[in-house]
Order: sequence, then structure tokens, then C-alpha cells
Amino acid sequence: MAALRSLLYFLIFYPGTVLYCLASLVAAGIGQRQLRNVIRGWAGFHHQLVTHLLGIRYETEGEMPSGPVLVAVKHQAMVETIEVLRMVDTPVVVMKQQYVRTPLLGAVMRRFGVIGVDREAGASALREMMTRGKQAIADGRPVVIFPEGTRVPVGETPPLRPGFAGLYRALGLAVVPVALDSGRLWPKGLVKRPGVIRVRIGETIPAGLKRGEVEQRVHQAINALEA
Repeated sequence: MAALRSLLYFLIFYPGTVLYCLASLVAAGIGQRQLRNVIRGWAGFHHQLVTHLLGIRYETEGEMPSGPVLVAVKHQAMVETIEVLRMVDTPVVVMKQQYVRTPLLGAVMRRFGVIGVDREAGASALREMMTRGKQAIADGRPVVIFPEGTRVPVGETPPLRPGFAGLYRALGLAVVPVALDSGRLWPKGLVKRPGVIRVRIGETIPAGLKRGEVEQRVHQAINALEA
């Protein structure tokens, strides 16, 4: 049954995403508010498929503050990269450049305000991330980053990538750490398992801490569910 539900999820989600992308391009020509509404609608569409078709629901502990903050999210599966668009109000999301270059969807992401990071670009990538992040603050939007840099298997707690500390220092924002355990139900491959994804929004970590301290606190908070 899980395999059949997973197949139906893919058959509905991806064609539906194409339609939302087309709607987003039209909305972008009207205004940012319309574009953000369509993007949030797409995230809601995905949420409904996940909960009602795949049988996966969320249990969230804590509340997400509003306004410009740096949201650091544990990354175990694809599902949280979309769910974060519902969890955080109109976020600017830092993600791999390869996703931003995706035909159609990439164009929508760039208009929405996604920050694409090319790891091979080194210092220039970091400068671009800082510039876009500061623009997000000027617009009153939070910035979301997956500080481990890539999807991490369940049970693994790698160190944070250097880009997180650089962004934290440059933007001067408090950090909201988010722990989750999506990888248990959303492994790589076709089949997704029904169950509960736990999400824990941690205590806000203030701006201005030294690199070692903020990295330690964020690392501990986003891995709070690994035990």
C-alpha cells in the first residue's frame, strides 16, 4: 500500500508542480504579493498530498517567530525543503545552485527570492549569499538555511558548513534552530512510509556570538531529536 500511495504522490505532485510554476510566472508579472501567494499555495498543495495521500502528519513543538531571523533547519529529506515554505512566513531559502538552475522551477525560485549557492565558487559564492541575505532583511523576510549543506542520513550529525557562520556574522540575525526526523519516513527512493514527522522549533539563539559558540548551540539544537 505504501508503494502505491508513493507512486500516486509522484504522479500527482510533479504535474501539479508544473501548473503551479506556470501560475507563478504569471503572478510574478503582477507583483511579489501574488507570487508569494502562489508559492504558498504550492507548498499547501504538497502538504495536503503528504498528509492525506502518504499518511504522513507533523507534530510541531514550539513556535516560529516572525520577522527577519536566520532559521537553521536539520536536513534529512526533500519534504522539509517544501514544508519550510509553510513553516516560515515568506522565507528566502538558501539552497544548492543546481536547484535554482532547474528549468521553469528555477525561474520561479529566483523571482521568489531563493539564494542559490555554488560550492565550487568559493568566496564569490559567499559574497553573493551575503548580498542576497541583506536584501531579504531589508524586505523584512527571514532567511532559511540548511547548515549541514546537504541531506544527512538518520542518526548522523556532521559539523555545520562554514557558510552558516559567515551568514550569521554578516547578517547579524538571531538564529531559530529547527530539529526534525523526516528521514525515518522519507528515505531516498520511491517508497515513503506513513507516520509522524516530529518538528522541534528550538529556543532562539541571539546574534553576535562567537563562531564556536553559535555553531555548537545550533548543532546541538538541530540534532535534538537524533537521540
